[in-house]
Amino acid sequence: MKRHLTAATLLAGAALLASVGVSAAAGKYTIGISNTVQGNGWREEMICAMKAQALASGEVAKLNIAHRNTDAAGQLEDIRNLISAKVDAIVVNPADPAGIKAGLEEATKAGIVVVAVDQAVTEPSAYIISNNQEQYAYLGAKWLFQQMGGKGEVFYMRGAAGASADSDRDKGFKKALAEFPGVKVAQEVFTGWQQDQAKQQILSFLATGTPINGIWTSGIDNVIVDALVEQQAPMVPVVGADNAGFVGQLSSVKGLVGAAVTNPGSIGGAGVTLALQILDGKKPAQQTVLVNPELWENATDAGKAKLKSVVDPSLSPEWPVSISIPDWTTYTKDQIIACKGPGE
Repeated sequence: MKRHLTAATLLAGAALLASVGVSAAAGKYTIGISNTVQGNGWREEMICAMKAQALASGEVAKLNIAHRNTDAAGQLEDIRNLISAKVDAIVVNPADPAGIKAGLEEATKAGIVVVAVDQAVTEPSAYIISNNQEQYAYLGAKWLFQQMGGKGEVFYMRGAAGASADSDRDKGFKKALAEFPGVKVAQEVFTGWQQDQAKQQILSFLATGTPINGIWTSGIDNVIVDALVEQQAPMVPVVGADNAGFVGQLSSVKGLVGAAVTNPGSIGGAGVTLALQILDGKKPAQQTVLVNPELWENATDAGKAKLKSVVDPSLSPEWPVSISIPDWTTYTKDQIIACKGPGE
């Protein structure tokens, strides 16, 4: 079973967090963290949210963090190292569900709580708290195809091959595509959720001179707009995530029509909260909790007003502006930006 949360109050919650204090109670748990992508702003916000929530909770004595660029085999090794370190819980953003299933099962058998964030895993003993990835893609793609007038060529920029979030987003994208038979995919690429790689891919495509009518990105967005501006290419509609840089561009780049779909990296902090709740004997009623996205567009006056209200130039351009999740994170904005965990 799944429980769904709305993203409607994410930013309101962020504003309220400024007044939340940090517990002075001594931490009693060691939490392991496993992440396989560095150099990606979303993942960096996720890690900082984990650190900030561990600190704000007052329940965590230490974080044991495996944070590097690797594949499923490397992540399996990291998970087994965390098991050997006898952590109390492991919060993992999975590289590949099948590739790390054995490690998650071993962790559960060792009495370690396992929580997957951002995307699903296939190990049934693991808990999952994630942004609704299929709906994320569907909302953005449907809006984009409507902006294209229901016809034309779209440049489809996916995430990382094999990642369950990418697979779920592909389902959502193709669900929308099926509703618009006049829309065709001009080219499909995997960005690996890396800024430099994605920018090079769009530059290479633009160099072919192949006309397109829209661009859908899996959250690597501001560099795509940069490329269009730098190459003086036609400013076709672009869909991205709620990253600070792209949200700012939607309000400032002349001729840009686009939409940001919310996908808070603060889901990492929510994962720490869920792990602590389970350790404290408060297991959730459902094994999977999903945070539902919103779409913020600049094609209407109401959409422009919404975007203006969420612009935050104080954040890194690659960080989502939804830096907190009500009921799941209790840190302040200063704490997540500081990116310090217990003992740091």
